Amino acid sequence: MSNLPIQTKDNLERRLTEAELCHLDMLKRLAEPTIANLHLEEHPNLLIFPQDLDVYGDKIGDAHIFEVKGETLVAGNVMGFIGCGGTKVSISSRFAQDKNDYFLHYMLRKVFSINLFDLQFNADEESIFDFLIYLFPTFLKRAMQQGLYREYQTRRFNDANVKGKIDVSRHVRQNIPFAGKIAYTTREYAQDNHLTQLIRHTIEYISHHRYSGNILRNDDDTTDAVKAICQATPSYNRNERQKVVNQNLRPISHPYYSEYRPLQQLCLQILRQEEMKYGRDDHEIYGVLFDGAWLWEEYLNTFLADIGYEHPKNKEGIGHKSLFTDGSGWCYPDFLNSETVLDAKYKWYDDWNKVQTKDLYQVISYMHVLKRDKGGYVVPVDWTSTRLPSKMLNGQGGVMSIYGMDVSFKAKSFEDYYYQMTSSEQKMKRMLGNLLL
Repeated sequence: MSNLPIQTKDNLERRLTEAELCHLDMLKRLAEPTIANLHLEEHPNLLIFPQDLDVYGDKIGDAHIFEVKGETLVAGNVMGFIGCGGTKVSISSRFAQDKNDYFLHYMLRKVFSINLFDLQFNADEESIFDFLIYLFPTFLKRAMQQGLYREYQTRRFNDANVKGKIDVSRHVRQNIPFAGKIAYTTREYAQDNHLTQLIRHTIEYISHHRYSGNILRNDDDTTDAVKAICQATPSYNRNERQKVVNQNLRPISHPYYSEYRPLQQLCLQILRQEEMKYGRDDHEIYGVLFDGAWLWEEYLNTFLADIGYEHPKNKEGIGHKSLFTDGSGWCYPDFLNSETVLDAKYKWYDDWNKVQTKDLYQVISYMHVLKRDKGGYVVPVDWTSTRLPSKMLNGQGGVMSIYGMDVSFKAKSFEDYYYQMTSSEQKMKRMLGNLLL
């Protein structure tokens, strides 16, 4: 059985080769559950972004990573890497020109504020797992905005400064004949705990990684967060890494420290990379997956905010609009300003005939309720011609457009692709910025 991953692209339907058919049974097993079912705690070595599957209302959790129809593999809307035993599937963006999926990595860098060029770009196992390291600063900073994680810890002491509950049985074992010491235990609300220790071990691992140590000094916020974790974990012992990992296999559930749960899972993934690569259980599902619709929307927000577009956020309840005059019926358009409402679509909308009816109705409804004269879709494209003509709405009027952003370039290197994408962003900003004129 080949150990090479099965290569495909999101939303692509392709027939399995003869060499790949030996993986058919395992592919069916991976295809059967929905993404929500795969996201459960029984698969701790599978990371799926966004981690809150209901945050955008797109029913991501109801979808499947891919389907198997006879001997045909039909990929869904996710990109990344997933495997079980000897079966591995890598899913690139459909807009990737070759195995170097520059488009996926460009979006990830922008969304997670990664400012380095020396990364690998293949959608294979090594590249995807190494990429997790570069997500760490963003997750760390999000968690630290909620303060240092604290929890009650039981501490055992044996000295003359009694300040807790006397442990009689331990005292008898250790302090007879009596020499001035008393065994006792305390309950402390401490910063030095199993989770902050896990973060500290991850920091130490990254700082000694062959490529990525510099990411811990990329900006002042990251540097301050790293310093705070190190100061909070004076009992750190590099030889206790496996013990700390085992203590964190149960996800935290504290309602206040909500951002620490994804950070905990990411740290476990980083620290267990070698174990996951070479010592897996044949029935363990592992990998890293990104929902294309979520990633495209978050990427657009990295530069549309610069030209005044509001991006309502479902998870935080920020920027919601009401469908009814009594304030009820909240909705969250993707992007809007005083005159325009835009829907981010990670779809092949290079022709008006391809626009799904439900997507048409959604934008038209937003235009009507929010009293916007202009609406449309922002989509990734591989166009060599000019953009599609706009269409006028019947009834109360309005103009709808498809705003295609060129993302599929033939590039000699990531730097080359980076500069072409920067130029494409500027064109899109000028196009959408002019809608206010």
